Order: sequence, then C-alpha cells, then structure tokens
Amino acid sequence: METAQERNVYDVLKERGLIKQTTHEDQIRELLGKEKVTFYIGFDPTADSLHVGHFMQIIIMMYMQKYGHKPIALVGGGTAMVGDPSGRTDMRQMMTKDTIRENSDKFKKTFGKFINFDDDKAIIVNNADWLLELNYVEFIRDIGRHFSVNRMLTAECFKQRLETGLSFLEFNYMLMQSYDFLELYRRHNCKMQFGGDDQWSNIIQGVDLVRREMGEQVFGMTFALLLTSEGKKMGKTQKGALWLDPEKTSPYEFYQYWRNVEDADVRTCLSMLTFLPMEQVEELSALKDAEINKAKEILAFEVTKLVHGEEEAAKAQDAARALFSGGASLENVPKTQIPASRFEGEGVGVVGLIAELKLVSSKGDGFRTIEQGGLTIDDVKVTDAKLMITKDMFQDGKILIKKGKKTFHLVELL
Repeated sequence: METAQERNVYDVLKERGLIKQTTHEDQIRELLGKEKVTFYIGFDPTADSLHVGHFMQIIIMMYMQKYGHKPIALVGGGTAMVGDPSGRTDMRQMMTKDTIRENSDKFKKTFGKFINFDDDKAIIVNNADWLLELNYVEFIRDIGRHFSVNRMLTAECFKQRLETGLSFLEFNYMLMQSYDFLELYRRHNCKMQFGGDDQWSNIIQGVDLVRREMGEQVFGMTFALLLTSEGKKMGKTQKGALWLDPEKTSPYEFYQYWRNVEDADVRTCLSMLTFLPMEQVEELSALKDAEINKAKEILAFEVTKLVHGEEEAAKAQDAARALFSGGASLENVPKTQIPASRFEGEGVGVVGLIAELKLVSSKGDGFRTIEQGGLTIDDVKVTDAKLMITKDMFQDGKILIKKGKKTFHLVELL
C-alpha cells in the first residue's frame, strides 16, 4: 500500500467506492492531506459480537490508520441504553447494563485484532462515561436548545418511524450521538465522525452542535452500505447475521459466504472488503463465466484472512476445495452431533432433519429442495421426500448432507 506521502487517504477511499456523503468534501480532503486527523466511529453493543456490517467501518479505520490518522473506536455503552432508530421499522429491545457491559468488552477485544492501539495510535472510549452521569435538566437547557424539532422530523431515520410510532426515548438518540461528537472534540480534539450512510442525519446534527457550542468547524462523512447489485444488504445468512466471532459464525461458514456471492457483487466486495490493489480488483472482476470462481476464491480467502487469520482462511479454503473436488477433508465443514438413539427404529425424516440443521428455511422449503433434485446424502441424490434417516445409513458414525452445489453439513452420531 502507498504511504501517506504518496496519496491522500480520501482519494483511496473514494477510488474503492467507500465514500457516500460528506459534509465538506474539499475541506475534508485538504485536512486529511495536511495533518494527522483524529476521527471516530461509534459502535453500539447491541449484540455479543460485531458483524460484517461493522467490518466495513473497521476497514475504514484500518485505512485511515495506515495513512497516519488516529482512530477513536467509540463503544456506545450509553447510547445502547436508548437504541438507534436509524434504519429500523420497530423499537429496539431494551438491554440491561450488565448485558451492555459484557457486549462492550467483547467489542474491545475484536477491535484489537484490526487496529493498533500501541503508543496512543488509537483509543477506545465508552460514551457511558459521560452520558450516564448527565443531569437531564442541564442537558436539555445546554444541548437541547440547539435542536429544531421541525428539522429533526425531516430526518430519514425519523420519517419512516412516524407511521409506526416513534417514542420520545428514541427521539433523544440524535441528541446523544451529537453530544458524543462534542465530548470527543473537547476531550481529544476529534475533528471527524464517520459512519454508515444510515447515520447521515445524526452526523450532520453533531457537526452542527460542535459549531454552535464551540464555534469550531468539524466534519462528517458516511460510507456506502454493503449492498448486493439488487440493492439488498449483504451479510445476512439463513442463520441470521454474518458474525465476526468464530463461535457464532465458523471461519468455514464465513469463507463459504464470500465464495458464493453473486458474480455481479464480486467487484464491490473485493474493492470494499480487501486491501488488494485496485488494478488486481479490476482484473479479477473482469473474469467471466467459470473463471469468475477464481476471483470468488481470492475474495473469500482475503476477507477470511483479515477476520480470522491466514491459518483459518487456509483451512477453510482447503475444506471447500476438498468438498468441491469430491475429496474427504471434512475437518472444517459445519457439523452437528446428534444422539444415535434418535436414528434407531424408524429414524428421522429427512425433511425434518434438514430443517433442524437450518439447511432450509422451513419444511416446505425442504420438500421443494428435494423435488428440484437439490439434496444429496453422501453423494447420493435424495428423490424421496419421505425418506427416513436411520442409524445404518451412517458410515463411521457420519453422513454428509449437501444442499445445492455449495452448502455442506456433517452429521455425527453421539
């Protein structure tokens, strides 16, 4: 990768299709080119693991740090008590302080895998440190006076919720996120806030608050959400989100997700989620038909290597190749252990089993998969949807179920 002297990080992010909106494009580019800028990205700990949507933000932090700028990873221990209405059609579940604290600790460990926190090159902060001790009346007098309700109601994150009902609790979220920017400016001279494009309304309000309270110009920038060519959010699997925690999404499942993206999405993923030079991204994206699978292998390996390390990426790749070529390396394939007693006597219906393993979304989906010839057990196509899986069908206590061409699951007897 080029050094900061050779290129402005703004140009790099723009070239890779990562930038969506900016508050002051020319000034931001100039600032990033002439000084080391402290910036922040916020992560609300609403789950016990970061997911691939967050990984987009981490990639940004990694690029910025490589080019000499200083990241602040803000864990939203305070904002998570309220819940961000952005991009949601319903109100978030309320969380306890203990759950938020546990999730925050897990987030901090994950950041350490990607960002260098040595010698004050980056810092982690938690907005609970200032938000939870605020005096409500003072906060409304000092901060609330700067916010126009009329203007807030035009924000996209609120507009879509007005039809279903927007609580006053959620209405406060914008004030709290804006106040974070003000606090980080005061404490760390933080001049920029980044976030996904669904955060645009919150970011511009924060920029405005710092200007009104401090008389200083700060900046905001949003990044493109990771979308398929059809405009759908990427990173959703049959089991839910694509998690960065290997306990929640195994490295093999993670690898397979990227190995199986649509041809039309290869360029976007290579550009946004890897550090491969853009010339190589363009070359790989230009491959056609069966050749594009080479690009998908490289994509899957690179993203898995970033998240889980080179060793796990290599193991996932070996397992996938072995299965595709009919080999026998099953070590890294997703597996479920089931008591042998369940398969005694009449056994277990094949449709019920694949639904239980979440290989299909429902029993109806299971019947359709079999009707269309999309299910094999130990390389033998299943043609009877009423097939019963019995103990004597297991070889060395194992059967390998394959849905379509690319989804594998190993069942082992306990």
